[in-house]
Amino acid sequence: MCGITGIFDTRSARPVPHAVLHRMNESQTHRGPDEGSLHLEPGLGFGHRRLSIIDVATGQQPLFNEDGSVVVVFNGEIYNYQELIPELQALGHVFHTKSDTECIVHAWESWGEACVERFRGMFAFALWDRNQQTFFMARDRLGVKPMYYAVLDDGMLLFGSELKSLLAHGGLKREIDPYAVEEYFALGYVPEPRTIFKQARKLPPAHTLVVRRGQALPEPREYWDVRFTLDNKITEAEAQEELMVRLRESVRLRMIAEVPLGAFLSGGVDSSAVVAAMAGLSKEPVNTCSIAFDDPQFNESEFAKMVADRYRTNHFVETVRSDDFGLLDTLARLYDEPYADSSAIPTYRVCQLARKRVTVALS
Repeated sequence: MCGITGIFDTRSARPVPHAVLHRMNESQTHRGPDEGSLHLEPGLGFGHRRLSIIDVATGQQPLFNEDGSVVVVFNGEIYNYQELIPELQALGHVFHTKSDTECIVHAWESWGEACVERFRGMFAFALWDRNQQTFFMARDRLGVKPMYYAVLDDGMLLFGSELKSLLAHGGLKREIDPYAVEEYFALGYVPEPRTIFKQARKLPPAHTLVVRRGQALPEPREYWDVRFTLDNKITEAEAQEELMVRLRESVRLRMIAEVPLGAFLSGGVDSSAVVAAMAGLSKEPVNTCSIAFDDPQFNESEFAKMVADRYRTNHFVETVRSDDFGLLDTLARLYDEPYADSSAIPTYRVCQLARKRVTVALS
């Protein structure tokens, strides 16, 4: 997890105050405790907080193309970057790092807006092409990585991984969107593209936004959607085999990292399947983390232990009390808007537990 943020002047090239951009970037330090960097030029400011996972030595951001005319800030992982690098090199691009981030700037140069169609991964990124005077923002197909943005009355576009980075700017109006409140009470969260604030938006999953300086702001464009069809006639046995192949491949891709890996293990079908796949792909014991509850009615830790024992994982457990209300203010500050997830407290606690042992956890 990293944190990205920035300011783009959609009208001209007015200077971006360093102090404001720094404040926005530092509001997301918890997303990227390893490094923090800024890039400023007339009409643009990019900020990045880094959690180092791939190319720890040289993967710093903001990251540029060969001549410095294209710059990107990126949160996530491009899982197929190792296949994209030789393809982009064959097109004439020179790589100065071994990071998946550098694939983005070169893919933009070669394929433009269609670059996202070549990426396999979870990502949210913002890119500035000085030669084309174009700002480009994108989010992965399923919206794993968040992206918030707002256009202020003066034409400044703000973006960030969390709403708090937009609020840190100081210019975002805090007027509540009544439709967002209605959707929250209906669904338990505020769905895309709304946020709790009228002026701010979430970039929907599988969407991009292209803004050319001096032109009207367009609507986000969808580049992918799930296709549901009934023309895939396979047997149950074939479906089972394909499921296992796809699961193992998905887990293998997510185990590409230069830092310690682990997994959240509840003992349910999903997390148990992920841990089983990891165990089959790893030479070392998998690190697994579970949360137990002091109320026996909700405690499923015994099932997690059964899976951990079967796959001989390094298993760590912490117990959450039923009256663990000390996190309420913390969670409200982290989520930035109403979010009615009954698992929010145990999820936070299991992340705390995992962070003591690993940098990346599959779930």
